[in-house]
Amino acid sequence: MKTAWLECATGISGDMTLGALIDVGVDRSAIDAAIASLKLPDVRLRVETVIKSGFRATHVLVDHPEQHAHRHYSDICQILDQADALTDRQREIARQLFLAVAESEARVHGSTIERVHFHEVGAVDSIVDIVGAAVGFDLLGADRIVCNFVPPGRGYVHIDHGICAVPAPGTAEILKGIPLADVPIEAELTTPTGAAIVKTLADSFGPLPAMTIEQVGYGAGTMTFPQRANILRLFVGNAAAAPNSDFVSLLETNLDDVSGEVIGHTRNRLMGSGALDVYTTPVQMKKDRSGVILSVICRPEDEQDLEQILFNETGTLGIRRTVVQRSTQHRDHIDVKTPWGTVTGKRAWRTGSPPSFAPEFEDCAKLASEHGVALRDVYRAAESAFLQLADSGTLPESAGSTSDGHSHDHDGHSHDHDHHSHDHDGHSHDHDGHSHDHDH
Repeated sequence: MKTAWLECATGISGDMTLGALIDVGVDRSAIDAAIASLKLPDVRLRVETVIKSGFRATHVLVDHPEQHAHRHYSDICQILDQADALTDRQREIARQLFLAVAESEARVHGSTIERVHFHEVGAVDSIVDIVGAAVGFDLLGADRIVCNFVPPGRGYVHIDHGICAVPAPGTAEILKGIPLADVPIEAELTTPTGAAIVKTLADSFGPLPAMTIEQVGYGAGTMTFPQRANILRLFVGNAAAAPNSDFVSLLETNLDDVSGEVIGHTRNRLMGSGALDVYTTPVQMKKDRSGVILSVICRPEDEQDLEQILFNETGTLGIRRTVVQRSTQHRDHIDVKTPWGTVTGKRAWRTGSPPSFAPEFEDCAKLASEHGVALRDVYRAAESAFLQLADSGTLPESAGSTSDGHSHDHDGHSHDHDHHSHDHDGHSHDHDGHSHDHDH
């Protein structure tokens, strides 16, 4: 699995992220073309090699005429919509990054997404940083993005509304649910753009994952700190799955305004479109509303199609996406004979342990109905038949030599997949804040 790890030892900003992506080898010409298609007058990306505390890094600057525009979220969306060099996926990533900031402004100012206006994040350089990062991560093609704990910084910062303690209101709201680190530097280390990037794109947070490193990119910040290199490092490599394990995606959304019939219909559509498992968990939501978490386990390549079903069928405003690693047992299907007929069942095993057997419900129910016997009697007969085969040594040869261990035939009870939710409310109500992107 292609894995990217962001080491934000001195925080993260939009320009640092874009610099690290370019330094790691993402196609610069594609980023330039995307920026040109925004049709912002006289805007050009300038990329330089700099030395930070003795270390080489890539520094990104945006050359543009002086401008004083304070744009709304709708203005940003119009700019993205007419950018014909962006793919649909790149446009959607950029839109989600801006949305995280817009929701933050709305929360801080007691307003709405439609009415708030961006400050520094609406400026040309920040638009370029965000769009460039969206294109860069899409081209990077990482299956999983991990970020270390994020240092917001210390001290105070000047914003349009005066002097604020670090992290400033907007950044603090965006960083909800993200583990933070205390780095003793009197400066704003993580900007709203940087916070939005990790909030939106990181699948999990923690130290460098077990992986084989293939590339390392170095993105330089603007400020210089004594005894610390102001650099964002981007590690790219392959993380090998442990034996009998693989990676799957977990999609989750919180629902409090959808009927049970709609949820059931949505579940059927998801399962019919490739989901490995779909289930609900009752929760108590904001303002004491009863709701459910609708969870979908799927292969990473099916994420986009299944997310579209969730949006269309439930009307949810947001979906949490997490890549999780699962441990699995080898499994195959075998037939056993009962007094009423043949039952197919699922045999599962792992090295050093005896196999288990689970009769298929449909086969048992059909025989119970046809012969007028209790369902549990058919189950017991099938299980007994399996044990007799096992004791006599006449079980069919296992498919262990051909099984890949990625058992994708979940029966709807797969509750052993870790849920690494980062407090992204499925209704996108809690990405709040105040956008003032002081790139460092």
